Amino acid sequence: MALEELPLNRAFTLLEPGPVVLVTTSDGQRDNVMTITWTMVLDFSPTFAIKTGPWNYSYTALSKSKECVLAIPTVDLIDKVIGIGTCSGLDTAKFDAFDIARKPARNVRSPLLPDCLANIECRVLDILDPYGVVVLEGVAAWIDRDRREKRTLHAVGDGTFIVDGETIDRRTAMRSKLPDGV
Repeated sequence: MALEELPLNRAFTLLEPGPVVLVTTSDGQRDNVMTITWTMVLDFSPTFAIKTGPWNYSYTALSKSKECVLAIPTVDLIDKVIGIGTCSGLDTAKFDAFDIARKPARNVRSPLLPDCLANIECRVLDILDPYGVVVLEGVAAWIDRDRREKRTLHAVGDGTFIVDGETIDRRTAMRSKLPDGV
């Protein structure tokens, strides 16, 4: 099989497919939610990074409050995820517009999204301004193990999505590389 050259400006579509994440923020007056497709796990600790910046309405609340919630939606929420990601909190009250349930978090003002598979309450550790990278530390995590739909979404970056499929268990073979308790 021959390799076909891919235009370099599309190379990001090969690496982008991390899980789509909904990020909730609160400025003390109003809650907001945005869709993020650029996320990164920094190590086995609860340290993460997201890519955002001043072009997103939520960024101001995120940079001032130094906290947020990362909520992981599932495939059944794709239309809400896209709707949230294609409008601005500047002129749209997204929780009302998309009928998004929320509940108070334990450690941050940003709300949890109980309709999502999981939520991670986070504090901002650093903002790397030239790159729009926000480094986060998880301070609490929640998962709905009883949720019927568990397949998450992965944005390719060209308007298409990959949906999780079959899980392959190789924990025994990987045990020496996994942290205790995983």
